[in-house]
Amino acid sequence: MGKRTSKWAAPSDAEVRLDEVAAAFEEGSFEEALAGVEALLAEAPGLAEALHWRAAILAELGRIEESLEAYARALKEAPEDLELLFGAAECLVGRAGDDREAVEEGLTLCSRGKKLAQRAGDVELLFEFLLLEGTGLNQVGECARAMASLEAALGHVPKSVEARLERAISLFELCRFPEAQAAFEEVLKDAADEPWAHHYLGLLAERRGDGKEARKRFGKAQALAPEEFPPPVELGEEAFDKAVEDAVKALPGHVKEYLDNVTIAVEEIPKDEDLLGESPPLSPCILGVFRGSPVGERNSILGGFDPYPASIVLYQKNLERFAKTREELIEQIGITVMHEVGHLMGLDEDDLWQRGLD
Repeated sequence: MGKRTSKWAAPSDAEVRLDEVAAAFEEGSFEEALAGVEALLAEAPGLAEALHWRAAILAELGRIEESLEAYARALKEAPEDLELLFGAAECLVGRAGDDREAVEEGLTLCSRGKKLAQRAGDVELLFEFLLLEGTGLNQVGECARAMASLEAALGHVPKSVEARLERAISLFELCRFPEAQAAFEEVLKDAADEPWAHHYLGLLAERRGDGKEARKRFGKAQALAPEEFPPPVELGEEAFDKAVEDAVKALPGHVKEYLDNVTIAVEEIPKDEDLLGESPPLSPCILGVFRGSPVGERNSILGGFDPYPASIVLYQKNLERFAKTREELIEQIGITVMHEVGHLMGLDEDDLWQRGLD
């Protein structure tokens, strides 16, 4: 067998080799692109563009932690590179989106990127930062702030389907249901096969009690994006109630003591009054809610009698949609019970998040 040579061994010119990395990346040959960029970095460890490519390739390969480390290293070399900043922020918000700390770090990068893009007069990247910021703020429940970012983004690119969709999601999360309905319908006029718009229109139909329309919309979303919208795990009423009972039984003994005279109930989805009783309103997709006063605040001038009995409600349809498997659903029922008991004990959302019960 003759001696094999690598296309990355020559030429040694960095710009040409980066072009080859870019070509492999565009073709979807990520392992080949990674080999090329790592060979280049072995010779020029601080080359910011090569570090950027390595971070982007690792993200495409699903190696998110390594990608984030690579982005951090690249940003040390080129802290004001707008495309690099956006790539890092997008990885934190879009690919590590289940990690609240990662999303918040991504939002910090968006804030920096917006300022730099404005200073540079780069309207395209300014729009991208505003859109990503709105997406991240929606993810962490800051939907009113998300609206401001998304409306600013639409000021630059009014026809953007992505920004209009994300704005419609903000409206839904803020319980502005008629406006959300109209906004999702407008999205579908320009993007008839947008699965998230169909999904949210299904949620809105469900809230109106229009089961036929809800099933149609959910079915359309599932057909368009089966990985994003698998059929919900349905336990049935008896099995769901049993899972809730088991979750309560599994609580530590000292925690169960707080449940004296606390009602635990299951409802299909949250009522408007449950959502609008808070400011800002609660998300229509919440998995459960605690109603009443926390322990320690429940004594009244009537000698310890609480005229507003505490209760915990779990929302079956939201929980069934949240989970991908029966095992995950049962686990999430337990987490949700603990979350609401935490509110009963006086813990706020930050406390619960720090305990992994968000």
